[in-house]
Amino acid sequence: MTRAHRSQRRTRWAAAAACTALGAGTVRARRRLAALPVLDPAPEDTGPPLGWRLLTAPGVTADAATLRAAVAHAVREGLQVLDLVPARLDAESTLGLLRLLDPAAHRTDRCAPGHGAGRALLVTDEVLGRAGLADGEPPRSPADLLRLVRTLKEYAPDATGWALAPGLTAPLPTPGEHAEELRARGLPPGLMSAARLAGLALLVKCCVTAPRWGAAAAALYWLQPVVVLAPGRAPRPAGLARDTAARPLRSLTTALRTLATRPADPPEPTDRAARKAAYTGELAAGTERFLEPRRTDCPWCSAPDLTVRVRMPDLLQGKPGRFTLEECRRCGHVFQNPRLTPDGLDFYYRDFYEGLGGEGAALVLGRMSGTYRDRAALLRPFTTPRAWLDVGTAAGHFCNAARAVWPDTRFDGLDMGEGVHEAARRGWITTAYQGQFPDLADRLAGRYDTVSMHHYLEHTRDPFAELDAAVKVLAPGGHLLIELPDPESRTGRLLGPYWLPWFQPQHQHLMPVGNLKQALAARGFTVLAEQHGAAHQGNGDFLAAVALLANRLVPDPQAPWATVPDTPARRAARRTVQAVAVPCYAAAFALDALGTVAARATDGGNAYRLLARKALG
Repeated sequence: MTRAHRSQRRTRWAAAAACTALGAGTVRARRRLAALPVLDPAPEDTGPPLGWRLLTAPGVTADAATLRAAVAHAVREGLQVLDLVPARLDAESTLGLLRLLDPAAHRTDRCAPGHGAGRALLVTDEVLGRAGLADGEPPRSPADLLRLVRTLKEYAPDATGWALAPGLTAPLPTPGEHAEELRARGLPPGLMSAARLAGLALLVKCCVTAPRWGAAAAALYWLQPVVVLAPGRAPRPAGLARDTAARPLRSLTTALRTLATRPADPPEPTDRAARKAAYTGELAAGTERFLEPRRTDCPWCSAPDLTVRVRMPDLLQGKPGRFTLEECRRCGHVFQNPRLTPDGLDFYYRDFYEGLGGEGAALVLGRMSGTYRDRAALLRPFTTPRAWLDVGTAAGHFCNAARAVWPDTRFDGLDMGEGVHEAARRGWITTAYQGQFPDLADRLAGRYDTVSMHHYLEHTRDPFAELDAAVKVLAPGGHLLIELPDPESRTGRLLGPYWLPWFQPQHQHLMPVGNLKQALAARGFTVLAEQHGAAHQGNGDFLAAVALLANRLVPDPQAPWATVPDTPARRAARRTVQAVAVPCYAAAFALDALGTVAARATDGGNAYRLLARKALG
């Protein structure tokens, strides 16, 4: 087979794949559109609705009948937040929303992100008050409303809904507004526009070199708006036929204009200079002071036979410093040696889960609802929990999702960070405890029938003290659920310092499952269930490795702890490396998918879970 024939064959496969993807996307969009309820005709006018606020983007108008119908729908459905989608919203905006929003699934998924049309939002005063937004400024753009619905969904995780509003009118977005809306949805406009241009180029190539499949794919793309939206139960989007006919040209011009649109400069954080000065001052004294003297024996079994497992810098944030994980040859325990001092932990945790890194951490934690439900369901064959304490709860994402599995259980959370109080304000936990678990154990003695520690023990300075605290807090016969990275994972040896679960410098201890089972038995626990493949974190060993490597090659020069000058050349180099890494992400995604299948099939993976019962006596 000649090179030309091979190229033509690859193009035919690409065209067939594009045709299949477009067909599946069209069917999915129609299904999601059908799941969007349409506001019923407005009830009789009974005066202004009390306890509700309608927030609209500039240029969006809603008459009194639409407001009454929206309030009636929200009350009938038990909603506290209702995103109103204009029935005559332009076709591309509607299709973009349907790519992200699954109304039926997101209505019941407590951890699903809050997507919306960004045009009008009906909210109860109570939710706005809990979110601290009762006196907030009105939205200045659709992007503001998109950010707002993401926030409010967290305060009404199972009481947020969507509806088509025939009486709502909205102007067409400009290219600049389109880019801002993408950013508000957490999507990079440049990357999305580049992907759109690449897709259009692929369609053109397929039409030339594989006419049959290429024509089918191009027709599906061209006619998708009218195929999805024309059979809708509400009025069609304005100019649907015109937009469908002009779709390829409009997609091309929108992508080019978005790429050419200079993003508005973000407001300068008031504390940026102070934050930079604080980090500069701390780094001037060096990072060696953040490390304790190296110990010569294993903290788990006291054996003196140690070997270096991996050395690495801070690949997560790029803060200065180097860290070593050593392994005990006798028991296999892996630990940071020398370990960080308490001041060192404070330094390296800062701006990771809160502050500058808070939004990114929340985004990652919010995408694990399936894992959270699996953890909670592990107790089903053994007990019905009534009072559950989640230790290391962060912002309470696990507790929020676990309520769907155990709706009658009281969930409380304990953590060192301020996020635990935010979890209480959102209603994800009932009671928030901020502090060290061993320090609070006497106060909480015997109060809980279930304690969970999900990816928590590896962060602690003394895992034995944490297990002793769990013994105190659990009532007799109570259950302890633990999930940890597995230092015996084959992927950890393959990827070396770029294996994410090493998570330096935060992870202090990584213990093999045999060690933890022995420690539990010594404290009177009986192990009821052990999971490896089912506990595998499918969020991407290889994807994370690519991201960590890219971050190491060109660290963020704008970070307040950066030790290199923030110059246009360095920012451009970082963007270039991130762009070059895109094909690597695609390959890594495929490897991670295969790895997850293998982990489930072989009961292996990068993590493990244990469920243990405390003795009755």
